Amino acid sequence: MQMPRPTEANKKLERLVGHWTGNESIAPSPIDPQGGPATGRAHNRAALDGFAVIQDYEQERDGKVSFRGHGVFRFDAMQNDYVMHWFDSFGFPPSDYRGQFHGDVLTLIANIPMGQSRATFDLSTPNKYVFKMDVSQDGQTWHPFMQGHYTRKD
Repeated sequence: MQMPRPTEANKKLERLVGHWTGNESIAPSPIDPQGGPATGRAHNRAALDGFAVIQDYEQERDGKVSFRGHGVFRFDAMQNDYVMHWFDSFGFPPSDYRGQFHGDVLTLIANIPMGQSRATFDLSTPNKYVFKMDVSQDGQTWHPFMQGHYTRKD
């Protein structure tokens, strides 16, 4: 039996690979009533022979790490979509974000305890990306939660 090889769909996720640092803006919310600036750092590495990208993320505010997350990105050939399995230090159950690339933008949506969360990765500029997290109670009206502008550091 010949081992499977990553497809072009799998290879699209390679654009996330690298060490990234960026300035973030957190919107006021019930989780963080004041919001404010932060610094985000992500270390994304290819894994499982090119079938996944693993992300370790931390956010720093006021000189200390205030949030950590761990994501596993992959292409789900059975569902014909991308999925990010997300775990973080908020203490909520893990979330599965699902969606598609539209050009250079990967948009993923998850059901969360308060409604839905939408993660958008705009990879249209080489060695940079813009990340947006929006939330919605009804899946129709979206509110900003945070935004970050990251640059590859390796």
